[in-house]
Amino acid sequence: MKLFELKPSVGAKTEPKRKGRGPGSGNGKTAGKGHKGQNARAGGGVRPGFEGGQMPLYMRIPKRGFNNKEFATVYAEVKISQLNVFEDNQVVTQDMIMEKGIIKKLHDGIVILGNGELTKKLTVQAAKFTKTASEKIEAAGGKVEVV
Repeated sequence: MKLFELKPSVGAKTEPKRKGRGPGSGNGKTAGKGHKGQNARAGGGVRPGFEGGQMPLYMRIPKRGFNNKEFATVYAEVKISQLNVFEDNQVVTQDMIMEKGIIKKLHDGIVILGNGELTKKLTVQAAKFTKTASEKIEAAGGKVEVV
């Protein structure tokens, strides 16, 4: 098979519908929009969820209970394998992790996850550590400090 022999499968490419091009096209005159009305006008139509002025469903149903999303603690996640960019016997702080470009935003602190392997002896300072992450840091000869 050569590059010039490639063809799209049958039915994959269709001609665009040319609206408003006479009665023979099947989409002439009103161009498939019917006669008059809001949806026939230029820029016409209603927003999603609009029910013609009737109170919409999303406003009719009760909203109950407590949602913690606004108050939840959000941590920036750092995998343990990403810490290999630092040198041996270095104290790794949250600011240093941001400077290296491992995370973009600090949020409420950093959580170190146990994904991957750590080959360097580091003292890591972070808000939270998973059990496997702290085990791997200590196995490499480093220290874990919760800030």
